[in-house]
Amino acid sequence: MKSITIKGQERESVGKKATKALRDAGMVPCVIYGGGQPIHFSAEDKAFKNLVYTPNAHTVIVDLNGKQTNVILQDIQTHPVSDKILHIDFFQLNENKEIMMEVPVKVVGTSPGVLLGGDLRLNLRRLKVKALPKNLPDYVEANISELQMGNKLYVTKIETNNFKLMHPDNTVVAQVKISRAAMKAAQEAAKAEKSAKGGKKK
Repeated sequence: MKSITIKGQERESVGKKATKALRDAGMVPCVIYGGGQPIHFSAEDKAFKNLVYTPNAHTVIVDLNGKQTNVILQDIQTHPVSDKILHIDFFQLNENKEIMMEVPVKVVGTSPGVLLGGDLRLNLRRLKVKALPKNLPDYVEANISELQMGNKLYVTKIETNNFKLMHPDNTVVAQVKISRAAMKAAQEAAKAEKSAKGGKKK
């Protein structure tokens, strides 16, 4: 999985006044858990642009005055009106311990059902995976090549390589629904067939 680097400064004071002052200065208060004592730090708001405002998944290298820590985003708090980032929690990675995180779904292949006029519905745009940090995928491929009209692609049909999918077996990732146009065409074909049969009887 690709990583992005965020440069920050360790925080000595973590009280409400200090936190407010940081936010007023365009900084985001953050904390890293999972490595013993929590590490409190802050970084510029714009430093998180490529981490938060993207559909992609990344691991993160937090650089605090040259000391680097590998982490993943665990939780983010945003302002309910402005969407401004208020606080971010990170979790420190251990190369020998599996970690869970959500990664995007990438649709590959061409569905025969879609070619016949069906509508492809992506039920889940992200899937939760579990893997060692080095095996975390950038995305999970959902191959729709065998989806006929009305078919569903279950999570059990997703290929996994050195990672596990943390979803029940009956989880639907994508499906091809019969479109209104296809349904109308089928109904008209059925009517025409019925009419043709009726005419023959006379």
